Amino acid sequence: MQINYTPLSGLVVVEPKVYSDSRGYFFESFRKDFFDTLALPPFVQDNQSKSNKGTLRGLHFQTHPHAQGKLVRVISGSALDIAVDIRNDSPTYGQWFSLLLDTVNHAMMYIPPGFAHGFETLEDNTVFAYKCTDYYHPECEGCIAWNDPNLNIQWRLDEHLLSEKDNHGTPFLDFVSPF
Repeated sequence: MQINYTPLSGLVVVEPKVYSDSRGYFFESFRKDFFDTLALPPFVQDNQSKSNKGTLRGLHFQTHPHAQGKLVRVISGSALDIAVDIRNDSPTYGQWFSLLLDTVNHAMMYIPPGFAHGFETLEDNTVFAYKCTDYYHPECEGCIAWNDPNLNIQWRLDEHLLSEKDNHGTPFLDFVSPF
């Protein structure tokens, strides 16, 4: 596996070594000893979702005492993954980073606590998986508006399928970061 650092401190892209031949492919999607070198908190929960093309989930985060780091990847299909820095003391506060996650590049992204996270699925039957460093606690959950003009996130699709929660995220100018 190879680590690629992004312009947003703590946010990293992980590229596994993929072995391909006429039968298909193989790669290690998780190796504890490799991730231990990054000094990440241990992962305690795995989540998976299946979505139709155009589904947009986010921009979600969890606050202290249950802030979550996430290691995200796509198992089938493709998604545009977005991480927004919401750490008050960060020089990149309010900046975002995007990465295409699919079954061609097999890339993963580690999103540390202090980031809002979202993704849009670019194909039907996209299966998105993520490991979390804390358990889900609904009382600690927050949501920033995915289409906030102050963030100006460049989503790839013009139309999205949204949950009620994601349709009513907090505008970024009204957002008070707990980090």
